[in-house]
Amino acid sequence: MRGLKQLVIVIFLLLGVILQSCGSPTSGLNRYVDTANGYEFLYPPGWVQVQVAGGPAVVFHDLIETTENVSVVISPIAPGKSLSALGTPSQVGQELVKRALQPALTARSTPEAPATIELVNAAAHEAEAKTYYLLEYAVDRDGQKRHNLASVVVSGNRLYTLNVSTSERRWPQVKTLFETVVNSFAVS
Repeated sequence: MRGLKQLVIVIFLLLGVILQSCGSPTSGLNRYVDTANGYEFLYPPGWVQVQVAGGPAVVFHDLIETTENVSVVISPIAPGKSLSALGTPSQVGQELVKRALQPALTARSTPEAPATIELVNAAAHEAEAKTYYLLEYAVDRDGQKRHNLASVVVSGNRLYTLNVSTSERRWPQVKTLFETVVNSFAVS
């Protein structure tokens, strides 16, 4: 009888640990903190930081699916400018396409297969007294379809953009994970 009680206790403890780890969408994710630039975010295990000369402030990519990545770009903006002063989520999303994303894609595409990028969704949310715009893009470059999520926020005189990207083939598998990563982005 005593052995049965111990077995039941062990089973309940194991179930508690398993359920607790399943209950949190951030379980198992790594935290990246840049105290110098005042931002942080979560990223998946198995991703490594890579250096990109003249590129984003930080880039991580998956070791296996090397085209899956998360990056942060920091851009200066006019003093005292707020995110809402830059426009609505859709307007800011379209401006990012026009000024940053499309030119970068076009530079790497061919005339036979021009790159396209489409803003699929744009929304705003508040966190820690800051407004964040959440943007979703469909990208097609040289017949390679990709899915990107971005979080945009203003802090001080800087515009912070976190972008996470994957192939359209992998999107259904990583959608929830990538939404967690984008929603974890925070600036001080």
